[in-house]
Amino acid sequence: MRFVAMGDSFTEGVGDELDGGAVRGWADLVAAGLASGLDESVDYANLAIRGRLIRPIVDEQLEPALALSPRPDVLAFNGGGNDMMRPGFDRDEIVRLTQRVVKRTEREGVKLLLQTGADPTDGLPRGEMLRSRVTVFTDMLTELEDTYEHVTFVNNYADEEMRRAGYWAPDRLHLNALGHRRVAARVLTALGVPTELPSLEADHQAPTGVLVEARYYATYVLPWIGRRLTRRSSGDGRSAKFADWVRIEPEAVEKA
Repeated sequence: MRFVAMGDSFTEGVGDELDGGAVRGWADLVAAGLASGLDESVDYANLAIRGRLIRPIVDEQLEPALALSPRPDVLAFNGGGNDMMRPGFDRDEIVRLTQRVVKRTEREGVKLLLQTGADPTDGLPRGEMLRSRVTVFTDMLTELEDTYEHVTFVNNYADEEMRRAGYWAPDRLHLNALGHRRVAARVLTALGVPTELPSLEADHQAPTGVLVEARYYATYVLPWIGRRLTRRSSGDGRSAKFADWVRIEPEAVEKA
């Protein structure tokens, strides 16, 4: 099995931080879960870079992913989330670029995994605007799965459980370790490795209050606005964490 992932911070694994500053995330967990569930080694690559808009993802990651040798069996693609948070959101461009990925993978005989991120809008400023944009995008991905035999679609956005604050990192935009594990379980099940969904305790409560909100805006919202105004990205200067195949062995899988 050869599994490659492309995308932005969601696929890179931001929010699931490891000791030393590296990130893990759902795609790493899927690679490990495939190795364990299939009881065989899995070759894994991850070309995702945080902060990327959908056009750079497709322009800069698609062909390198398909050019990996040997060719991938499964390519996971997620993009558009950063576009949806910007004023100049262009739905038609997102549709065109997603269709480009669909048709290229079909020509190459590579299975395509499409998915949405989970729904962060309860905790975000202008969350209703983002929700309306994602709903249209989700409908399009559902149609692609119905149309193309090689496409599998995982709708994490429809997972009501993951809207709870306990699945999200302090920035409220990226999933935390538990959130990434839940996404990985949904993806593994879709890929034929049935995996139990990890969940929060029913009585889990996130901290709330004026001081909590003030710290959140000062720590995350204002710096995000500053990057937009100066046209900087959190991914500037970064490269893919696994630009070529790495071998994942079944016996090396962490039992989290």
